[in-house]
Amino acid sequence: MSGAAVVPNTALAVECSGVTKSFGEGSARVQALRGVDLEVRSGELMLLVGPSGCGKTTLISVIAGILDQDGGDCRVFGESVLGMGAREKIEFRARNVGFVFQAFHLLPSLTAAENVSVPLLLNGVPRNEALARAKEILALVGLGDRTAAYSSQLSGGQQQRVAIARAIVHEPRLIVCDEPTSALDGATGISVMELLRSKALRHDRALVIVTHDSRIFSFADRVAQMNDGRILEVGEPALAKA
Repeated sequence: MSGAAVVPNTALAVECSGVTKSFGEGSARVQALRGVDLEVRSGELMLLVGPSGCGKTTLISVIAGILDQDGGDCRVFGESVLGMGAREKIEFRARNVGFVFQAFHLLPSLTAAENVSVPLLLNGVPRNEALARAKEILALVGLGDRTAAYSSQLSGGQQQRVAIARAIVHEPRLIVCDEPTSALDGATGISVMELLRSKALRHDRALVIVTHDSRIFSFADRVAQMNDGRILEVGEPALAKA
């Protein structure tokens, strides 16, 4: 395995049981999740793979508390986000979850450093301290010379690295990533995964990454194969299919 290995423990970071989710109504209704069962251990990097449209992004959005499931139970470090009020959800995510969106979702009116500092500001860190920490993290992802650039001045790969820096800057217990290496060349993708393992993964934390990028399979502790809204199997990285 590439990067600094972390031995998973038996505590569960994520526990999904019978999770269902649909979109639309009547004849237009689409069943995105069909009774998903998934356990992610603390100290583990779990890859979620499968064909496009099989429900991977929906699942990680439920795990992160961005979407509410229709049925079943999903707990993050023992807490069910579904039962929380709107403010409680925001506060829980701000403290515990980092999310790398496939579309990045950077705020165009903010610089790279300002974008990265947002999770810290939400957690009450003073602005100057938050910006200083943001610049440190941007340097770790190879963007130390682009901290004052706006998203319109950055390439797709650079924007992706800003999004990754934003997800890890507040040291969340759970990081959820949607195709974090899709806009990166091979070498940069490997360096980002090494960063995620070394800086973001500890015995009391977890990473769940949706990917089609077979180049990063070796970084996983386990790989969950998904299709048609269900987890088919969870196994060793060497057995995974993109």
